[in-house]
Formats: sequence, structure tokens, C-alpha cells
Amino acid sequence: MKVGVAGASGYAGTELLRLCAAHPVFDVAVATAAGHAGEQVAAHTPSLASAYPSLAYGETDPAAMDGLDVVFLALPHGESQRLVPDLASRVGVVVDLAADFRLRDAALYPRWYGAEHAAPDLLASFVYGLPELDRSGLPGATLVAAPGCYPTAAALALAPFVRAGVVEPSGIVVDAASGVSGAGRAPSERLHFGTVDEDFVAYGLCDHRHTPEIEQALGASVLFTPHLAPMTRGILATCYARVSGVRTTADALALLRDGYAGEPFVLVTDAPPSTKATAGSNCAHVTARVDERTGWLLALCALDNLVKGAAGQAVQCANLAGGLDEPTGLPLAGLYP
Repeated sequence: MKVGVAGASGYAGTELLRLCAAHPVFDVAVATAAGHAGEQVAAHTPSLASAYPSLAYGETDPAAMDGLDVVFLALPHGESQRLVPDLASRVGVVVDLAADFRLRDAALYPRWYGAEHAAPDLLASFVYGLPELDRSGLPGATLVAAPGCYPTAAALALAPFVRAGVVEPSGIVVDAASGVSGAGRAPSERLHFGTVDEDFVAYGLCDHRHTPEIEQALGASVLFTPHLAPMTRGILATCYARVSGVRTTADALALLRDGYAGEPFVLVTDAPPSTKATAGSNCAHVTARVDERTGWLLALCALDNLVKGAAGQAVQCANLAGGLDEPTGLPLAGLYP
């Protein structure tokens, strides 16, 4: 299958190239990066040199992707809205890694993203691509919106409990910490080593743009607070919900294990999950506790924000859309140390 990656020079795009290089079916034919057009991928990202010794970045032009089987869009927010109306009829499957088509309600975009949606008529055509919660629309899909790292971690931690009706669907709290790669590859003063090292900071207080996506995925109201941690990869989401049904930690863990039985990329653990355990893999590690003293459920999820939180999830969705086995080409094992 011939593949295109738009935004291939960013962290998510680079991870897509890495995963596609090991994929037995996907063959990257086009890689675009507006700011690096004409530059060799191997020169820009030496870790990809042996996999792509002659591939060069091109301009992000839908015409250059005519006839491709799958195109991944790893672009800044707003760019996919501009490209998809022309691109959709030219290629087999579009998988968008940005938030451009994740929200079903176009009216939410001005509030949370600061601008009207440029292609609201297409929102209903996109399938939300979090297979562990609902893969029914993915086989044969031609337009897929792959969720990002924060919504994926929060949803995987909490969804089994919300869907079972054993926690209150309001007043849920999600505190999540991300490594600096979640902010992208573009230079930024707030991401300098001297700024991030030996620091831990919350941001996006009460208005982070991923809040409505988390609420949409869960069907619950959420107070979401992201944090920037001094690490490169990883997300750890620590989530709190008022118990209304499940009574013990053993019950909570059993519910998680039942909910994710047979899922290759979700591991339910007794021990608290760690970001390092998921680094480089497409796996999410989840666990839960019930604090009988206070009546709160504590649910946690760790994942690699660039794999299960971005590129790996996109490949997982593309596999399903293209009729391949879902785990094809995706790493189960992480990197250690």
C-alpha cells in the first residue's frame, strides 16, 4: 500500500516514518514538510537515514498524493481543514492526527480553538479512531480522526467505569503530565532544556483545548489539567471520579480486565503504570484503585504520547480501515532503559 505522510518533519510525522519503515505493507511514497521541502529526510532526521536513504521532503500539495492508498496528516491544527476537502477524493484513506475533525459539534471550535471550522460539513464523515472504545466504524472508513495523547490516556483510564455507570458522570478530574515532545518539534523558549529541566508546571488551566474531546469520548463532564514534565516521551494521566457503583479495588480491576479483554494494546496492571514502561510501544498501561475511605475512584493510564498517543494510533486505525490485521507493524514491546 502506497503511503503519504504530510507534516513528516515533526515529531509525530517522524514517528510515522519510523513505524511505516517496519510495517510489512505500508510503503512511504510521499513525505511532505513545507518548511523543509527539498531537504533529504536522512539529513534532517539521521535516525531515519538507513530506512529512507533517498527520500526527500516535498511541498504539502494534495495533487502530489494522487492515487495513494493511505495519507497521514501530522500537521498543526487548522491545516487539515484546508487540505481534506481536496485531498479526500484523491486518496483511499485519510487519517488525521490533528484535532481538526475530532469534535462532532462545529460550534465547539470557536470556543476551544479560537476560530470557526473551515469544513464543518465534513465533520460527520470522519470516524473517531480510538479502536479500544469503538472500532465498529473503522473497517472500510475513508476519513479517520485519530485522537491525541491526552484524550487517549484519559479515555482509556476512565471509559470502562463511565460506561458501566459505576462512577458519577460529572465532577471527574483528569490530571495528566506529558513529556516535551507533546508540544512538537518547532523551537520554543518554553521548551528549552534550561526551562524544562528540574521543573514541573501545569498549563492550560480550565481552558485546555482537549477538554471537549475528552468529554466527548467519555460522555461525561471533566476538569482537565495538563502538566509539562521534564522528560522527552510519555504521558501519565491520573484521573478521579466519584464512586457510585464499584466498591473495591478488586472490583475496579476486574471491570478494567473485562473491558479490555483481548485488546493487544491495553495492559491492565496491578502496579501503578509508568511512562518508561510504555516508551516506544503502542501499548497503554492502565490500573485503578477505589478509596473506600473517601468514596473516590483513582484510575491511571500511561502511554507513549508519540506512539499510542499519535503515530501508532494512526497506523492502528489505518490498518483497520485498510482491511489489515489491527496490530500489523506496531510494536508491543517498549524500550528499556
